[in-house]
Amino acid sequence: MSGDRLSFGIDGLDRMMNGGLIKGSICALIGTFGTGKTTFALQFAHEGLLRGERVLYISLEEREERIYGYIEKRGWDPALYNNGALTVLRLNPVDFNIAIDNVKNELFPLIDQLRPGRIIIDPISLYESLFEVEGTRRMEIFRLTEELRDHHCTVLFTSETDKHDQYSSRHNLIEYLSDAVIFLRYIRPTDINEVRLALEVTKVRESAHSREIKPYEILGDRVLVHTDANVY
Repeated sequence: MSGDRLSFGIDGLDRMMNGGLIKGSICALIGTFGTGKTTFALQFAHEGLLRGERVLYISLEEREERIYGYIEKRGWDPALYNNGALTVLRLNPVDFNIAIDNVKNELFPLIDQLRPGRIIIDPISLYESLFEVEGTRRMEIFRLTEELRDHHCTVLFTSETDKHDQYSSRHNLIEYLSDAVIFLRYIRPTDINEVRLALEVTKVRESAHSREIKPYEILGDRVLVHTDANVY
């Protein structure tokens, strides 16, 4: 990995990560439902397009038209993605064999063809769930991450948390294979009725980073991370 940084397009988060993701690294964004994983991923994609990069967005949960619907609601300039700079691909995880074959046989030729600077897989936890045997899952996800590294792209995985542990991904695996890890979660203070959102950067290999827990907001067209505030 080089020392070059790729901005998330979220000022507070970029500051917490000492400038953003290291170019060529793999980042896991982990959170439970409703914490904004896809919103963060779209912000990361948008920032890449603004900087003239090609972006490949692989969805294992939402259909292509829904992803483009989210984009339209966020008010992106169509010129950013109607020129082929953004590719949205839906891989249906319902059919085990087809989903795995698509990743193994079609993903990397597509990367070679598109040469994206940023790749998003949302959520990687659905792909992990295709492998019921833990040893096979570990081998296949390790193989996937290593091959992505060989293609020198900057990768953002989103992942659901474990049902019983908000500090772990669903299969307790992707955070160990990633170079950077960001956790999104709910904070429910006992003395108020409002549920708050907070994030922490738990890992960035080869780089200093903030270890503070900071509140964030999801607005209509952007994410705000309040690095000057504390979580109560």
